[in-house]
Amino acid sequence: MTVQGTCDPRFSQVAEEFERNIELRGEVGASVCVIVDGEVVTDLWGGEAAPGVPWLNDTIGHVWSCTKGATALCAHLLAARGDLDLDAPVTRYWPEYGARGKDGTLVRHLLAHQAGLPALREPLPPGAFYDWKLMAERLAGEEPFWEPGTRHGYHALTFGFLVGEVIRRVAGRSLGTFFREEVAGPLELDFWLGLPEEQDARVAPTIPADPPAVPPTFYLKAFTEPESVPALLITNDGGYMTTPGEPDSRAARAAEYGSVGGVTNARGLAGMYRPLSLGGDGLVGEDRLAVMSLTASAGVDAVLAVPTRFTLGFTKAVDNRHLSPADREGALLSTTAFGHSGMGGSVGFCDPAARLAFGYTMNKQGPGLGVNPRGQALVDATYRSLGHRQAYGGIWYAPTS
Repeated sequence: MTVQGTCDPRFSQVAEEFERNIELRGEVGASVCVIVDGEVVTDLWGGEAAPGVPWLNDTIGHVWSCTKGATALCAHLLAARGDLDLDAPVTRYWPEYGARGKDGTLVRHLLAHQAGLPALREPLPPGAFYDWKLMAERLAGEEPFWEPGTRHGYHALTFGFLVGEVIRRVAGRSLGTFFREEVAGPLELDFWLGLPEEQDARVAPTIPADPPAVPPTFYLKAFTEPESVPALLITNDGGYMTTPGEPDSRAARAAEYGSVGGVTNARGLAGMYRPLSLGGDGLVGEDRLAVMSLTASAGVDAVLAVPTRFTLGFTKAVDNRHLSPADREGALLSTTAFGHSGMGGSVGFCDPAARLAFGYTMNKQGPGLGVNPRGQALVDATYRSLGHRQAYGGIWYAPTS
């Protein structure tokens, strides 16, 4: 399985790790892109998009929660223009949202996973995630699982509807339309929130991760406590996650699903973060960039049951290597980096201090919701190529083997 593309000799370690991923670490098909000082220094792809089908220059794939970074960026664009106040009550823009004790919820609570609505209690009908109006109405009428703003818990499947509905109300356009017209179009990104049918042939279908020997605490709780938030999150999804192959269906790809529905490749992810790696570069100002990068919620996650760190819409580095092997997922990035990973290991982020934008996508998922070992190897190699040894909270660590 040939690796193709370009790689500046200074970043040869990234190419070497990418090849090792395919040869030794179970990678099936993948892409990686590294941009430094606004210039592409690594743009590689390789392996198979599907059995017998090579991963090509324009292959794209489902990037799962990397999508949240795109949705968050849309909210910050509106905030940078003065159209959206992140410290305002959600009800200023979405009056119906104030029902059942949610009138004090601020827009920032939605972005920082503090809204208390990571799941819904009443069963969703099949295909609910493809019905925006239904999901907005159900979330507006739901009682929060905790007082908004008092704790944080990963809103894995509801984030896109919560933040996206505010965007829709403010911008007067759907989330997918706003992203296409204000981000993907101007930046010339092959990145879709709502994939047109004519693009389907380029998509590498997702290959689910191998079952873990020991399930993470989140899944153990979901399987043993049917009324818990993890159980509701996993099972009450209108069939999106519980029906094999559903996320690769035509309906799923067409939906403007701002939580986990984005379709792109490494070039698209890195390209989205490129302006942010350059101080905003006309997309947002430096003051807005500072807001985007600042940690807004941190600690043990009320949903995932492991430590997580969020800015207003993005993730920050988190080191969970001290936990049991089943719960060690996280992302070992520089302290100045922010972005978002996707279930199974895809990741996009920027590091303004290093003037770095990074993207990695693949079809074969690894374990967990964070950066998988294959992606981490590429991140580590990128920082080594820049002459850095990564630091998390002042703790230095050796590169991934």
